Amino acid sequence: MQYALLIYSKPDMYDALSPEDYQEVHSEYMALAEVPGMVGGEQLQSAETATTIRADGSQTLTTDGPFADTKEIFAGFYLYQAADIDAALAVAARIPAVRLGGAVEVRPIVEMQS
Repeated sequence: MQYALLIYSKPDMYDALSPEDYQEVHSEYMALAEVPGMVGGEQLQSAETATTIRADGSQTLTTDGPFADTKEIFAGFYLYQAADIDAALAVAARIPAVRLGGAVEVRPIVEMQS
């Protein structure tokens, strides 16, 4: 089964890190991409670069910025192939955002029937 490991971080979470610490965290993220079963993943640009689309009746409204102000922002994701949820949770626990005050949401991917 595939799992989305959705990474949420606090805004400016990495600003407090020294350049050396930041490089170490960056290296940890890159190493996770090499974990067997890792299918892919991407880092997202900051929430300020988002554009949100909503519907108001028959009109489509476009707003610059994220959907809502939150204490954590969706910062990126990994797509991981695992035998079970426990394996996915073990990899998610290794994501640096967890220890730096953020969170990782692990969600199974819906497998489409053809």
